[in-house]
Amino acid sequence: MIRSVIKGFGAYLPERRLTNFDLEKMVDTSDEWIVERTGIRERRIAANDETTGSLAIRAAREALANASLTPNQIDLIILATTTPDETLPATATKVQAALGMTSGFAFDIQAACSGFMYALSVADNYIRTGAIRNALVIGADTLSRIVDWTDRNTCVLFGDGAGAVILSAEEGQGTTTDSGILSLILRSDGANRNMLISSGGVSASQSVGKILMEGREVFRFAVENMSKIAHEILSNNGFTIADVDCLVPHQANIRIIDATCRKLGIPSDKVILTLADQGNTSGASVAMALYDGITRGRIKHGDLLLLETMGAGLTWSAGLIRY
Repeated sequence: MIRSVIKGFGAYLPERRLTNFDLEKMVDTSDEWIVERTGIRERRIAANDETTGSLAIRAAREALANASLTPNQIDLIILATTTPDETLPATATKVQAALGMTSGFAFDIQAACSGFMYALSVADNYIRTGAIRNALVIGADTLSRIVDWTDRNTCVLFGDGAGAVILSAEEGQGTTTDSGILSLILRSDGANRNMLISSGGVSASQSVGKILMEGREVFRFAVENMSKIAHEILSNNGFTIADVDCLVPHQANIRIIDATCRKLGIPSDKVILTLADQGNTSGASVAMALYDGITRGRIKHGDLLLLETMGAGLTWSAGLIRY
């Protein structure tokens, strides 16, 4: 069986740090209130001359170097983002050009905070069918550009960043001991899309809009469905929660992560957290948490990883990867 194996990884965070104390000067909030309810202490904000594309390019270059691959050895680039540089063309083509990649193809995918996992699924299927050999999958967002900085309930949550992985085809035995992506499940529920939405859009209002969120409802939906999908993917593959070496969750809110872990019965020392100093970076979140876990030595070769996301749509997902 052909497996999609992680061969390289990269990430990029803008230099500017926006702390909770900075936010105290902007809206009616406090460091204590933000930390207690979200777990976030600071987040990174893209500079005026930085875009989603430029962040993605930095992460992509590191991933290529880490995998010891040249741009023209990449067959496919998928960029998961809610904040593309332009309405058209796809920001992935900007990454393609900047890398000097003159072959293959590139496109964007939009599934909000679940985007990186959706992109992994698409790339994995291209690899499994034999259509391509190497894929560059990127999650990148600059949500600071669509945050309402007068809304204390949402502006404290989001930050900017990019994460990337290189997936390469490798022969596996078809068992759960294989390296690479073992299983992915994607879900969406459009009936609840208004829980987390933008106030504008190109076709609807000819504007970008700002993020609007029904926080309590999103919290309940996230905890219930992230725990359910985790049990589903583990059961489908003959695993229990005890078999998981690391949980790599979407970094939305520490209360969501803690409540999900309690429902799953997974100990906190198995959870990769970047939330405190990055905030919620949307499509980049899981990719950057994966990067953090690998580079800090928390994730080791042979580990079974459980990845989970929850985002606007509403979308959610789970993945099992043997690193």
